[in-house]
Amino acid sequence: MRERFRVAPRCGDAPPRVEDTHRVRMMRRITAARLRHCGLDPLIDEVAVIVSELLTNAVLHSGTTEIALSLSIRNGLLRVTVNDGMPGGATRKDVDENAESGRGLILVEAFVAERGGAWGTSDDGATTWCDLAIPKEVA
Repeated sequence: MRERFRVAPRCGDAPPRVEDTHRVRMMRRITAARLRHCGLDPLIDEVAVIVSELLTNAVLHSGTTEIALSLSIRNGLLRVTVNDGMPGGATRKDVDENAESGRGLILVEAFVAERGGAWGTSDDGATTWCDLAIPKEVA
């Protein structure tokens, strides 16, 4: 699966446009439908959260005007890739219990570890990816 969508670059700390947050929600739904179609139902909840977090990071932090999401299966792994075309990759931050945001990549890291996978960013930081092992019962 490969999907691209346009977003408005954010100015300073202004919130993203409502349309852009709706696009993230739409991509999450498309992802769930695609996984269901491929018989990967056990991954739907985790991958939906991962897609949501990675796309939201791209919308909030990249300053880009176009984001690409792709899902691919290779060698028993599901790869989720988000490319915003902008340098400066995602980094996990430690946050305290009172923080209102900043836990997205912690969730991604936990889901990936639980599924025996890995995650990272491209050398230029324009792409964030994660691999999740496909459960043997559906592989």
